Amino acid sequence: MMPEKGIPGAILRDAKGLAIITVVKVGFGISGKGGQGIVIARTDEGWSGPSFIGTGGAGWGAQIGAQITDFVFVLNTNRAVRAFSKDGNVTLGADASAAAGPVGRDAHVGVTPTAAIYTYSRSKGLFAGASLEGAVFATQKTANERYYGRPVGALDILSGEVKPPRKARVLNAALGR
Repeated sequence: MMPEKGIPGAILRDAKGLAIITVVKVGFGISGKGGQGIVIARTDEGWSGPSFIGTGGAGWGAQIGAQITDFVFVLNTNRAVRAFSKDGNVTLGADASAAAGPVGRDAHVGVTPTAAIYTYSRSKGLFAGASLEGAVFATQKTANERYYGRPVGALDILSGEVKPPRKARVLNAALGR
């Protein structure tokens, strides 16, 4: 039985890549947010190893509270994966279109992606109010170097040129082919 709120299997099966990130947001009038995560892409041999990303920013407006949000961005196109393959910044909406992804029983095999990226999220905490802010993600080159034991670029990781290390097997097995 498919849960009412979740990423449908057909969407994951057709994904060209995934970006998974946890973001912490706190504010009282002025807000700050920051988060870290990974991007992975499908290659001819299965899933790539992870390339690490981070985000941060500030906002303002009528807002108060604290919140932790787990995001999964389903990358539906090769262009969306390439946007995250740059060793620089990716801005959702500018580098790739993003839209809330379909959920539940109505999202079946016949779904055709309408955006380069589908977004899914789950939040913990309480945050009330509106704010003005954008989502910019950056490759974490130092984290990639620590994980792979040498300097490697996001493009080399996500294209499969850099083989996933043994420690990535659990993630790759969880995602399947």
